[in-house]
Amino acid sequence: MEDITDANPFSQVPIEVTISVGRARPLVRDLLRLSKDAVLQLDRRVDDPVELYVGDRLIARGELTELEGDNAGQLAVRLTEVANLRGGL
Repeated sequence: MEDITDANPFSQVPIEVTISVGRARPLVRDLLRLSKDAVLQLDRRVDDPVELYVGDRLIARGELTELEGDNAGQLAVRLTEVANLRGGL
């Protein structure tokens, strides 16, 4: 039986996924003082999950990981939670 996504002509269209690792809320005066090598503290820890968005819709959560082999050093996300997208984005 053919998967419904294979029959959909839009299933072959690339889509941009944004990975959010955290947010910062500096004061404007602090933002204006930023310079090279400044550190902007985020609201998350290194081991906290990241969030995956299509537009403004949260579609999954995961953890940052580094690829090995031919793509060694490339940053990637291992999914730990995925929203039910059967109804579409």
